[in-house]
Amino acid sequence: MSTVKLPEVQFVETDVSKVEQEVFSTYEQINGRKLYPGNPERLFGEAFAYLIAHQRELIDYAAKMNLLYYAEGDYLDHLGYLLGVYRLPAQSARTTLKFEIDEPLTFPVVIPQGTRVTPDGEIFFATLSEAKIEAGDTFVEVEAECQTAGTIGNGFLPGQINKLVDPVPYITKVENTTISLGGSDVESDEHFRERIRIAPEKFSNAGSRGAYIYWIKSADPNIVDAEVWSPEPGVVKATFLMKDGKLPSEDMISKVQEFVSDEKRRPLTDLFQVQMPEVVNYEIKLTYWIYRSAEGLLSQISQAVNNAVQSYATWQKTKLGRDITPSVLIDYVQSIEGIKRVEVESPVYQKLEAWQVARETSVSITYGGIEDA
Repeated sequence: MSTVKLPEVQFVETDVSKVEQEVFSTYEQINGRKLYPGNPERLFGEAFAYLIAHQRELIDYAAKMNLLYYAEGDYLDHLGYLLGVYRLPAQSARTTLKFEIDEPLTFPVVIPQGTRVTPDGEIFFATLSEAKIEAGDTFVEVEAECQTAGTIGNGFLPGQINKLVDPVPYITKVENTTISLGGSDVESDEHFRERIRIAPEKFSNAGSRGAYIYWIKSADPNIVDAEVWSPEPGVVKATFLMKDGKLPSEDMISKVQEFVSDEKRRPLTDLFQVQMPEVVNYEIKLTYWIYRSAEGLLSQISQAVNNAVQSYATWQKTKLGRDITPSVLIDYVQSIEGIKRVEVESPVYQKLEAWQVARETSVSITYGGIEDA
């Protein structure tokens, strides 16, 4: 979401104790007598106040679903509709399949479009077009798509998708030659909400920075951050990061290049170029000390330190142009109960350019011992 921190809002009072007080006060004013604990009318009032509080919670929830900051699920879809923004559907993973025969033939062997191959009998990949092993050749490669949308089709290494489901005459071997990638689940509320927030930028016909970022994020729901810049007039360069700070694949870069370059999204005079983020490597080396009073919690503290360091590494690599900031690492660790002090040998502060991303290469955490308060 935006870096602007909006205040929390509450449309109606939902606290049961306060609602009860309102009910009792109103009753006492009307009847002119006080309600004491155990009084039948008071017991009825308590039940009545609970129902009112529950109804107010529903009213408050319904009202908040009209605000982008709070909206979720179908309510968020309706807000997106107002700006012509729609939730990205789940997408299927793709890979390249290699079909082989034992020896060259004098005629072509046709692999029909939709021929299925599986790694395990549960997940199936189907060819996207007809392919031919030409006379004199022994193999052909063709792109295939997982028939189940979502991330389930991702991550199969070369050679793992190798069982032919639909027999093809003369074919004796099939396997994937590339890692299966590109599958994504239905766009999350968080990602969708951010696209709705920046959607007004797409109405610009001058190729604003925000418009380019909007279209890049609209190319795939797994894109979590994007940046664009112009090194010279008429040239627009862009880069982006995937979910969990992963670097984009060449296929994903091509996908974004093609998607944003559409004549309805890119100003005619712009030369749009997508590139891989420039990685700036750094090491994490830190030592921490604990209070003597926390000695019995050393095991839990050590695990908490490991988790904090991992959280810092994730924070650092999930945003383009985020400076390498050791003070943030210190804050993550120092906030753990029982930690007395932290010394960070590495990293040191380093400013990054918009197209750069910081990634840790190694992590070394040292327990320095106990110190008195």
